[in-house]
Amino acid sequence: MIPVLQTDRLTLRAPCADDFEAYAAFRGSARAKPLGGPFTRAQAFTQLAEIIGHWTLRGYGRWIIADRVDDKPLGVVGLFYPEDWPEPEIAWSVFAQGEGRGLAYEAACAARHYAYDTLGWTTAITLVDPSNTRSVALAKRMGCQPDGVYDHPTYGAMHLWRHPGPGAIT
Repeated sequence: MIPVLQTDRLTLRAPCADDFEAYAAFRGSARAKPLGGPFTRAQAFTQLAEIIGHWTLRGYGRWIIADRVDDKPLGVVGLFYPEDWPEPEIAWSVFAQGEGRGLAYEAACAARHYAYDTLGWTTAITLVDPSNTRSVALAKRMGCQPDGVYDHPTYGAMHLWRHPGPGAIT
């Protein structure tokens, strides 16, 4: 079962069929370029299904970022560790309708607290395409430090940002 997390403005919850249109619109847009996109609707469907499957295979994963008032999907955030990743990651993507309000920060901090407080992680990374200036700024705001480059076979050079450990965050 995928746990539900709540923040002041957000609910982090399992993906559902009603999220697909917003998810496919994001994955099909130029905003998905740093993630390897834009993607077709069929690819977006597979990617949304992968989010659900990750929970089954790893026992943790990514949530839909939903507005706490109307439950509209605003993005994706969570814990990600596919087979070809260097180590567990805290990842985020915000849909256009959620951008510019600090929601990614709020959601990513909640995901990090879950990783540290519930799962017992002692470290985490975030991989960022260097051209994704918004994600670089968010990593810095979260207290992450540059920690090298990961040469992904599909995405190319990704900057690795190291999150502060559990004792270093509030």
